[in-house]
Amino acid sequence: MMSRRPRRNHSPAFKAKVAIAAVKGERTIAQIAEQFDVHPNQVTSWKAQLEGGAADVFGSASGSTASAAPAIDVKSLHAKIGELTLENDFLEGALTKVGFPERPETLRAKAANQLLATMVGTEPPRPSLIGGAST
Repeated sequence: MMSRRPRRNHSPAFKAKVAIAAVKGERTIAQIAEQFDVHPNQVTSWKAQLEGGAADVFGSASGSTASAAPAIDVKSLHAKIGELTLENDFLEGALTKVGFPERPETLRAKAANQLLATMVGTEPPRPSLIGGAST
């Protein structure tokens, strides 16, 4: 009884090398298979894949960019932007009603200034200077 060889995963570069050798036609499929230690059917399969995909290398410029870039649905993106804008406006209004009239960016800047002041050991800057407002 013969023991089976463990399954091998060949790199794309190796497959291309074997397929190109087969396309050249300088040696038989059996010789190429023996040289690269793969089954002759595998050499034939890789050769066919190379020949079938060769036209894609020379495809039109518009065809290659269309397949490389994912299709973008502009309508759904605009709908999502509108949805998020509405949500932000609602949440900003709700925060204002419960006593947080300042925008989150301003609150983050104040918190960062207070933290920096405690680390350095100085007074935090006056509120009128936060956010670039001048008095």
